Amino acid sequence: MIEARATARYVRTSAQKAGLVLDLIRGKDVNRALATLRFTRKSVASDIAKVLRSAIANAQNKDGFSGDVDRLYVSAAYADQGPSAKRVRPAPMGRAFRVLKRTAHLTVRVAERPEKVMAVAAADSAPKRARKPAAKKPAAAKQTKK
Repeated sequence: MIEARATARYVRTSAQKAGLVLDLIRGKDVNRALATLRFTRKSVASDIAKVLRSAIANAQNKDGFSGDVDRLYVSAAYADQGPSAKRVRPAPMGRAFRVLKRTAHLTVRVAERPEKVMAVAAADSAPKRARKPAAKKPAAAKQTKK
């Protein structure tokens, strides 16, 4: 089974916001995941789509890849917190507020789904046992109110 991954580091968003979008694609086929990202109304979705395309390309270049991109799915997708840039915002009366400009490291792993193996039953196998018909229960006598 082929597994490939791609990482984008120092993406200018918080890991929490990126995690919301990554939850949407985890476990999906790659084509469906790309379609989901295309119509997601979050700015980080375009960055995640770029990482997903990179992971697909990495899988295609691995030895042993079957050549069928439709068998790939997103096996793992997560965002780790990167370094935060600390800035100062002026506030009234000579004070200052601290602003954290957060970054995230996005990782997407794709893997190939195993082929479904069909079990072929042998024609000369043991005959199936005949099932006995279920015994009928006696009908309950209806009671009427007087």
